Amino acid sequence: MPPFGQFEVAMVDVIISLVDRESLADLLSMPLGELISGMEGMSMRGIRPSQVDSLHRQFDIDLEGEVLEWADRVMEIDQSLTLANQDLKLEDKLDLLLLLSHWSSKGEWRCWDARLFLYVEPNSGAKVPGTGSFLKPGVWRNFSETIANTDRTSFVESVVIDWMSRREELGETMDPSMDPRILPTMESHQDSSGSLFDIIDKSRRESLPLLIGREYLDPFSWYLGDQNLSDFIEASS
Repeated sequence: MPPFGQFEVAMVDVIISLVDRESLADLLSMPLGELISGMEGMSMRGIRPSQVDSLHRQFDIDLEGEVLEWADRVMEIDQSLTLANQDLKLEDKLDLLLLLSHWSSKGEWRCWDARLFLYVEPNSGAKVPGTGSFLKPGVWRNFSETIANTDRTSFVESVVIDWMSRREELGETMDPSMDPRILPTMESHQDSSGSLFDIIDKSRRESLPLLIGREYLDPFSWYLGDQNLSDFIEASS
């Protein structure tokens, strides 16, 4: 693991999203004309899966706008065909598939790399070789299997204790009077690690696939469950 604090700069978040499989399947079975019309008229909101209370997700209005922008950009759409059966470039198909996966999300978790090493590596059963590993399903599968043997409170406590020990190893103070950022940072670790536990635990218990990627990452590099998006859409056609 890189020295703690090495990544304390602006970075692009890794995103883990909890996808409702049935909701996504319903969207992918719709003719695109019906789907786009539903997004434009906001009628799709009524069938969006319910949100997990402890998690955030992208807003309806933002995703609706992005779907409509996609339709305006692509233009050559057969209104009567589903996404998988459209005669479009694969990249265009994957762009919409990614948006529909976000629409089918019950909640998402975002985190930058330094914290991922802190939260995941001690509970993944193996050393994480680099930041790219967090974009692969295997790391999250191992992590899920490990935390299945603990509870939320114990996991959060282990993260905070590990964070404190790393600070002390670097000679950093744990006295809030000397560093006013300590308590807010501790609370942030508690909230973030708790939400991570929630999303992974719910994925395992309810067999909900994880959408795994990073902000601004091209859709070819995203995973849904154990498949990247291109394999997923080819299997759907």
